[in-house]
Amino acid sequence: MTSTEPRPDLASGESRADRFVRELAELKIPDPAAARAALWLRLGATLMVLGLVLAVSAYFVSHNTQNPLDQRDGLALGLGGIAGSVVGAALFLRYSLTGFLRFWMARQSYDLAVLADRLSERDLARDLTSTDPAPR
Repeated sequence: MTSTEPRPDLASGESRADRFVRELAELKIPDPAAARAALWLRLGATLMVLGLVLAVSAYFVSHNTQNPLDQRDGLALGLGGIAGSVVGAALFLRYSLTGFLRFWMARQSYDLAVLADRLSERDLARDLTSTDPAPR
């Protein structure tokens, strides 16, 4: 494509960003901020914080008593809090990265479609009956 030829997206009066938004809508990719995903994201963050609070409070319970039964209860609560924090962190990472990766995949798809359009336009613009070697 030479600099004197109009770009296809400019010829139609539609900007590249507008075309991208329109094609995203055509792909019917669910919104990353959907209610269920947002609920799991908040649940993961809450579980992560509550697990840490439970683990720290269990530490103080087990160290501020001389009763071995209370100390063992504190240790069990601490381990439960740590497990809850790990599960919460996994949920939080999963649902926060899902939205980003979904958008990234849609963007890659769009960029590949634009590249395919450019390559097909270049092939159509070239004279196929010519004996000249293909440009590199």
